[in-house]
Amino acid sequence: MADKAPRIRALIFPLALALAVTVAVVNGQRGQGQGRQGQGPGQGAATPPASPLLDGDVSIRPPWSNANELIVDNSVPHGTVYRFDMKSEDSKIYKGVPARAPRGRGAAPGAANAPGASAAPVAPVAPGPIVPYVRPVAVYIPKQYVPGTPAPFIVVQDGYNPKYHLTIPVILDNMIAAKRLPVMIAVLVQHGGGDGPGSERGLEYDTVSDVYTKFIESEVLPKISKDYKVTFTTDPDGRATMGGSSGAACALTMAWYHPELYRRVLSYSGTFVNQQSPVNPEIPRGAWEYHQTLIPNSPAKPIRIWMEVGGNDNGSTAPEEGLHNWVIANRHMAEVLKAKGYHYRFVFAEEARHTDASVILQTLPQALEYIWQGYPIK
Repeated sequence: MADKAPRIRALIFPLALALAVTVAVVNGQRGQGQGRQGQGPGQGAATPPASPLLDGDVSIRPPWSNANELIVDNSVPHGTVYRFDMKSEDSKIYKGVPARAPRGRGAAPGAANAPGASAAPVAPVAPGPIVPYVRPVAVYIPKQYVPGTPAPFIVVQDGYNPKYHLTIPVILDNMIAAKRLPVMIAVLVQHGGGDGPGSERGLEYDTVSDVYTKFIESEVLPKISKDYKVTFTTDPDGRATMGGSSGAACALTMAWYHPELYRRVLSYSGTFVNQQSPVNPEIPRGAWEYHQTLIPNSPAKPIRIWMEVGGNDNGSTAPEEGLHNWVIANRHMAEVLKAKGYHYRFVFAEEARHTDASVILQTLPQALEYIWQGYPIK
């Protein structure tokens, strides 16, 4: 494996060890239940689970089992992972966000200085300086790739999260060799730091616009093509994007705004809630608008999507009026996708939490196979 960033490698190896321990523990559960649909105890013989490649809604439940595709197979060709950094000062699109300023001095909102007196005004605070950052990026190139050949690929948000960084290369090695996936490249892009409103990650992933897609198309892909001698296909059917949480919302945003570029989407615990910052008056509720206005009020687009949410996901007990319940948001997504005739598969993972690693380790190979249906495999 080629490795261009020693400091990142030092971080990845402990994470790899942790994942290996997880694999060993969860594999020990095999034979005790597969976490899939079927009849429970006392209900007679279990029925075979429906094909994971079918459209529609499905529920899965624990115990969870790691997919066999996560096991390193030395009998198949192994791809190479190259790692590099991108500095914010070199970007024309994402220079960084202002440092989060402290609250202004003065009385707390709603407090009064004396009976009948109004609250003291809060002193305005100027935005802090732009905070630079370094963005790690990795690219997986399969052994079977022929230089100069336009290759299908997938863009992975939060690409250095071990749930994806340590699993996708192994899965692709195995599934490409088995001809269950095309000979494809994976571009694993980390965000610029932080999380939620006011952060670089929030700006990149929760903004409902085409800015992030322009960043990938104009800055990330050209650098990889130049430095690692790969050619990315321009066929939108050969371009996929995926992520978890806000990274999943970002993945849909890429395809929604540019279906001529991306048409295959994979989402874990998608943040289809009201979390956009800064607020865009045209899309006032951020990604919540996807299932409330954008998808219902637009002609169907040529997008295929696999999506999951956990029963104990973020905000699972919060009222819908707060626009911050991931379970409700993802159920609404499934409803509107079905109503508009999309190819979609919605997986409800009982008892699972937000971007639950156990669910990802069980379902990611099937999810990849689902979204790549219809693409020629040679």
